[in-house]
Amino acid sequence: MSAHRGESIRRLSIRVALMAAAIVGGLFIIAALVTNQIVKHNLVSSVDSRLQSRLAVLSKEARPLTDVPRLRTPSGGDTLERQLGVPLAIWVVGPTGSIQLITPLAPDLPPDARSASSPATVDLNGTPFRLAGGPAPGGTSARVVVGQSLASVDSDMSTLLVTELIVGPAVLLLVFGGALAVGRRVARPVEQSRQRQLAFTADASHELRTPLSVIEAESALALSKDRDAASYRATVERIAEESARLRHIVDSLLWLARFDAAPLPEDRAPVDVGVVLAAAGERFRAVAQSRSLHLHVDAQSDPAPIVVAPPDWIDRVCGVLLANACQYTPPGGSVNARVNTLDGSVRLTVDDSGPGIPADQRERIFDRFHRAVDAEGGAGLGLAIGDAVVRATRGRWEVGESPQGGASMMVSWPRASAMAAG
Repeated sequence: MSAHRGESIRRLSIRVALMAAAIVGGLFIIAALVTNQIVKHNLVSSVDSRLQSRLAVLSKEARPLTDVPRLRTPSGGDTLERQLGVPLAIWVVGPTGSIQLITPLAPDLPPDARSASSPATVDLNGTPFRLAGGPAPGGTSARVVVGQSLASVDSDMSTLLVTELIVGPAVLLLVFGGALAVGRRVARPVEQSRQRQLAFTADASHELRTPLSVIEAESALALSKDRDAASYRATVERIAEESARLRHIVDSLLWLARFDAAPLPEDRAPVDVGVVLAAAGERFRAVAQSRSLHLHVDAQSDPAPIVVAPPDWIDRVCGVLLANACQYTPPGGSVNARVNTLDGSVRLTVDDSGPGIPADQRERIFDRFHRAVDAEGGAGLGLAIGDAVVRATRGRWEVGESPQGGASMMVSWPRASAMAAG
């Protein structure tokens, strides 16, 4: 069971981690695409701004560009190319569309690009260029076209893409690892709760099946042939006994279901545990007498054992402890219940002279349908209900051995005045 549970937790954690990685991966791809578009747009806009500024510089020339020898200076000196910024390509297009002047090493300008005006991207000999144009200075009818290679933009975009390809998988690995760790931590209690629910359902079906089977068998036997009145009466008594047991199991299951689904009720009030214990003791005296048990209840305490809780919950805890003690104590034994206050706490203790609870079973006695000692009757739900009440009312259990050699069950709650002071 534990290996299967571990495998289920691992599978659930991996699914959660894969889903988280897929979501983050999709968001990362969208963010990368948007970022790339924004970065490329900004880089191209920067190139366009430089082209426009170069056109503005050229427009200030007092003479035609064909008369500016600095454009043809291949290197060195105070060239116009250096004033405008390198790399720079300038074409002077004549009225007929012919190229009259170009900067050194500039690529050929195709005919459809010679009338360029607003910035546009054109492929020149396999290299993308950004071109912008306008009227040439000097009063001529020629045009000037200024261009800059986009190789640097492509290089920057390639660097950004490589960075994203490196960072992306690293981020996904970190997200997967973190989600896997968190998923395992989150899935473990979920899976444990699921396993407990499955076990609870199986145990409940088993406990319910037993009295139903007895009722069915007794009914079939009674109807199989005619019997005398005494036989019919015995059958009806057994059916009534199993029906009462069935009703008790169903009532307990419904109470636990309501408790699991509902928060702490609003009818909390100061409750005198001594008064509740005394009333419960009176109810169980007949049970104790029928089993030849000596039941002693000491409900006196000074100061008063007051706790804040729903009164019927405290009564249920007292009933569960007395019922268990009477059920598991053999005839002729004793059950002692007492309440006292000590160090700001209220302590309810029930000791018996029964077989006791083995040390290795004490951690499991509050599990639903678990019985530490075999005995007739009971479905193993009493202590589960008691434990639910104790935990919900800020109580604490202490399970040990009684002075009579049996079990000792003690519950301690914060006393009402101590809770108010805190």
